[in-house]
Amino acid sequence: MNIHYIVSLMLYLSLRQYQYILAVADAKSLTRAALALHVSQPSLSVAITRAEARLGRLIFNRGKGSAIDLTPFGYRIVAQIRALLRDARAIEESANLARPFVLGCFEDIAPWYLPKVLAATRARFPDTDFQGVEGRFSALSGDLVEGRIDLAISYDIGFDDRFARQQIKQVAPVAFVAADNPLAALPAVGLHQLTDQPLILSAEELSQGYIRTLFDRLNISPTVAHTTASLEMMRSLAAHGAGVGISYSNPPAGYSYDGQPLVTVPIDTPQAAADIVLLWVKRAEDCAITSGIFDVMRRL
Repeated sequence: MNIHYIVSLMLYLSLRQYQYILAVADAKSLTRAALALHVSQPSLSVAITRAEARLGRLIFNRGKGSAIDLTPFGYRIVAQIRALLRDARAIEESANLARPFVLGCFEDIAPWYLPKVLAATRARFPDTDFQGVEGRFSALSGDLVEGRIDLAISYDIGFDDRFARQQIKQVAPVAFVAADNPLAALPAVGLHQLTDQPLILSAEELSQGYIRTLFDRLNISPTVAHTTASLEMMRSLAAHGAGVGISYSNPPAGYSYDGQPLVTVPIDTPQAAADIVLLWVKRAEDCAITSGIFDVMRRL
């Protein structure tokens, strides 16, 4: 017999009944066990008899007027019951342990938002421990659903109706171009003006899908020359003339990581605007921290 078998029996035997068995095994007496459990001896005896009937084996040798002893089967099952009740206590204790409030953020925008929001929120809720986590869209979605993070700051891309959201702001994309690219001299550029340019897009599936869907809606057929796993790789390729990078994240620096001059040109196509939102699972518990973080973000 193993723990999995005992768990399957819990459909019929409660943890309380297992506690009764363990109390009798430890006390070696129905009378002493009943006193410790604050139940009547007849009730305890009936509970033990029903458990034995369900298990199909005797747990105790209960001779009239003699001490109660465990049967060989009883020794085996009592050991498993101890483990089961120990695990049950651990579950309850872990549920009551305080854990940090975890704020997730889409990794491309995390440097702009996460440090500021964490600092302001810690000041606003000094008695709460906060932790920040970066992630891609799919990771944030899964972590929210499975309770590993409590809130997420992200573009509203790939999050279905399981999630509640509050809009923080709307942002337009930008084009990263080399200093000698003719587009660098323009105050802004429309997506239609990029049809003859080799494009550099994010390799992140949902990010790239969002951009491609946007081009499809505008009946634009782009030429994608490169996809990159990081924003800085996109900027470096663009700075070296490999193409035009398109991103909703806009670092203020006018140079790539390797020191190459880089020009950032706003994209003014209205349909290209995207929302940055605060996300949480709809069924999650109401929390004052959620409204507090939203208020913090509106003031940034």
